Amino acid sequence: MHPTFGVRYALDVKMPMRDGVQLSGDIYLPDSPGPFPTVLIRTPYDNNTPETIASARAFAQDGYACVVQDVRGRWDSDGTYYPFHNEAADGFDTHEWIGRQPWSNGRIGMSGPSYLALVQWLSAPQGSNYLTCLAPRVVCAEFLGGLVRPGGALQLTTALTWGMRTNARTAQSIAFHNWTEAFHSLPIVDLDLQAGRRLDFWRDWLDHDRYDDYWEEVSVSHRWHEIRVPALTMGGWYDLYAADTLENFNNLRRFGATPEARQSRAIVGPWPHRLAESTRLGDVDFGVDSLVSLTQIERRWFNLWLKGEDDGLSEEPPLRLFTMGVNEWRDEHEWPLARTDWQTWYLHSDGNANTAGGDGALTTMAPAEEPPDRYVYDPRLPVQTLGGTTCCTPEIVAWGPYDQRPVEARADVLCYTSEPLPADLDVTGPITAVLFAATDGRDTDWTAKLVDVSPSGYAMNLCDGIVRARYRDGMAEPSLLEPGKVYRYEIDVGVTSNVFRAGHRIRLEISSSNFPCYDRNLNTGNDLASDAEMRAASQTVLHAHIYPSHLRLPVIPT
Repeated sequence: MHPTFGVRYALDVKMPMRDGVQLSGDIYLPDSPGPFPTVLIRTPYDNNTPETIASARAFAQDGYACVVQDVRGRWDSDGTYYPFHNEAADGFDTHEWIGRQPWSNGRIGMSGPSYLALVQWLSAPQGSNYLTCLAPRVVCAEFLGGLVRPGGALQLTTALTWGMRTNARTAQSIAFHNWTEAFHSLPIVDLDLQAGRRLDFWRDWLDHDRYDDYWEEVSVSHRWHEIRVPALTMGGWYDLYAADTLENFNNLRRFGATPEARQSRAIVGPWPHRLAESTRLGDVDFGVDSLVSLTQIERRWFNLWLKGEDDGLSEEPPLRLFTMGVNEWRDEHEWPLARTDWQTWYLHSDGNANTAGGDGALTTMAPAEEPPDRYVYDPRLPVQTLGGTTCCTPEIVAWGPYDQRPVEARADVLCYTSEPLPADLDVTGPITAVLFAATDGRDTDWTAKLVDVSPSGYAMNLCDGIVRARYRDGMAEPSLLEPGKVYRYEIDVGVTSNVFRAGHRIRLEISSSNFPCYDRNLNTGNDLASDAEMRAASQTVLHAHIYPSHLRLPVIPT
């Protein structure tokens, strides 16, 4: 048993940054001589909330110093707030300040989710000798493709609602906005004004609509080899950063600068962005085993790296995954799993895959000569988001698994469905859809969604993705389309771990919108930020011998 310490604290302690700006931190210390290892939490969301205070006090009671700092320009910290771009330098300067304090033993771990996690990744390559380990939850490490424009489409709900809440020194209420009206407003560049507040960084994000120096400055994706410390990453299958959680785990284990960095770990459960709050998410109750104490898991991690106390954690497999369908945890050693059987499931129809009642089929047999499927995508009537990996306000746009049959009743949603499975099929890994498709415009979007259909007809969404046609070859050099030409599109559909039970069917939905999770492609090819003209697009999805549209599934042998 660890001794439980009393807690002493110092509030609003000013910490100088290299440019003279003073950041404010509250410091919680065990009531003991010390020195102590430190847990650092850097937040834009107020370091004085009851939840934050309770967490900091718990660390101090367990023998850690805990520093909870308001980031630049937020709450009690000086300076001007601007997302992402100050966090690398401010994080490093804070590490150096802590390391020189008499109560510090020179070992720092960082903790926190979302923005509190991105400050960890951004500061880690700066190389402070005091930084010892990280515990980031639910965040990406490359912010153009991971947050703002996954697949090239603007992640509208997340960017706008989060931006409206944080674009001031203190928290802003967004509960009374008319979000339906705001999301539909055009042009996109003025959408912030329609929602009631000018967001300078919103306009900068739209100006920088491709990967350039602005985004490279805040990307860690090319700096894994500079990170010397290990990370415990945490994520959820219904979090917008599910794939990033596993990619970050992979990259640090493969490319980290030290043996310690390559001992990183990850856990992913059936959770949304807020992680393990309830057994129930959306329509589905994943059972009592789905709830775990991430606080306890994190504490074991800090005990190992900051106190040198190993309770067996270092001998456990580095990856822990929750498999839906059977609602069981599994321990693994790598991602994707080494024993994966990569299966190709092809799209088929007689040209009428529109709606779940159409003739779209999904089989492992390659197509011969088949008529294409067609639909009209009208941005005036986009396909509505129905659950999934949205963020960060489920009361505005719900997240998690929901019955997709209302979406699948639309003529502009193609549904390709397998026969009932004769046995359980374990699908665990990254999902990819490859489409051969054409449109009559210079730009459009293609969406894909993986769905588990039960014998009752209930259609549970697992993961989804999007590609904006002009970014089909990457985010650095967008290029418009030749109308009517068939292009190959590869859609990152996300990641999952789900057992399709015997009698269930696999379904792939294909369409051109998922709104307001993503902004609407107006199908004009004009400037994305300033365009307010809308046109309907005639869409064609091909599946034939020379155009073998397919779904790539990571099947785990039983």
